[in-house]
Amino acid sequence: MYKNLAAALAAACFISPVFSQAAAPAKEPLKIGFVYVAPLTDAGWVRQHDDARKAVEAALGDRVKTTYVENVPEGADAERVIRDLASQGHRLIFTPSFGYMEPTLRVAKDFPDVKFESITGYKTAPNVAVANARYYEGRYLAGIAAGRMASSAGYVAGFAIPEVIQGINAFTLGMRSVNPRASVKVVWLGAWFDPPREREAAMTLFNQGVEVIAFHTGSTAVMAAAQERGKLAIAYHSDMRKVAPDAQLLAVTHQWGDYYTRRARAVLDGSWKSGAVWGGVKDGMIRVDSFGPKVPKKVVDEVLARQKDITAGKLHPFRARTALLDNEGREVLAAGKTLTDEQILAMNFLVQGVVGKLAKTP
Repeated sequence: MYKNLAAALAAACFISPVFSQAAAPAKEPLKIGFVYVAPLTDAGWVRQHDDARKAVEAALGDRVKTTYVENVPEGADAERVIRDLASQGHRLIFTPSFGYMEPTLRVAKDFPDVKFESITGYKTAPNVAVANARYYEGRYLAGIAAGRMASSAGYVAGFAIPEVIQGINAFTLGMRSVNPRASVKVVWLGAWFDPPREREAAMTLFNQGVEVIAFHTGSTAVMAAAQERGKLAIAYHSDMRKVAPDAQLLAVTHQWGDYYTRRARAVLDGSWKSGAVWGGVKDGMIRVDSFGPKVPKKVVDEVLARQKDITAGKLHPFRARTALLDNEGREVLAAGKTLTDEQILAMNFLVQGVVGKLAKTP
């Protein structure tokens, strides 16, 4: 205890530089939520988005804190999870699945201060942006490789939405650009992630004589089936050589990290705005890579050269060298013309060379 007031004041003056001012509160990190439509596995759609989440953390460090919820079905469950993340203080939420679009919009109305990124959606709102990739560019390139290696292909597809139809058509056109008589048989699953049925569909196609297979689903089951049967397969979303070291022809990979990081930075600096992004090979969002051991170097070189042509604007998968026909013989595009983005986004036909019909969407 101080003996007199003067001593107390002197002591107070001595300690005031340290204690008289309250320390400035540390700025809270930006909480970012991610909702995944399937389980997080070593490869596939969800893996690529989780790699992007990690890229955000690596780029922004302690300025952000990320959370993810995996294996969330589209519909009511998705709305509940998205709403929970918003309620828990997440100020930026990524919802990467087409069926999350409407749930995202409903939640966004109730949380106007939260920013939402609807990946593969197409409806925006003041606090909802949309982004997608031009997957069809990678599919066309994969088709070139497939056409050099085989004449018949199979395709295991989730739902008959334009994004999937674009891929089937681009893959077929890529095959037929180097092998005009090539054909592609399609099996529709009506699901994004169902490994047993994905495998069954692949085996059915192999039993029908297809030599190479592609898919638009969320697991590695098709790749594993190709490895087992000694066939070739196109990996999708991720490099899948770990599952199919001999079967993988190449991989069409999705690169989300740069986009996700830019959007997180925009929230942090207050520049985030709603909008729509549709990026492709040129933008670094799609690429073909991870060629397998059975692919001749001349095929690798050809595919990579065509990838550079897409980047340079010299090649467009939906530019018709001759009249573009659907698989019932109707002309859908005159020779020399190119489908517009609006036409591609609304695509509802299968091109000549595809064996099958469009499945009804739910």
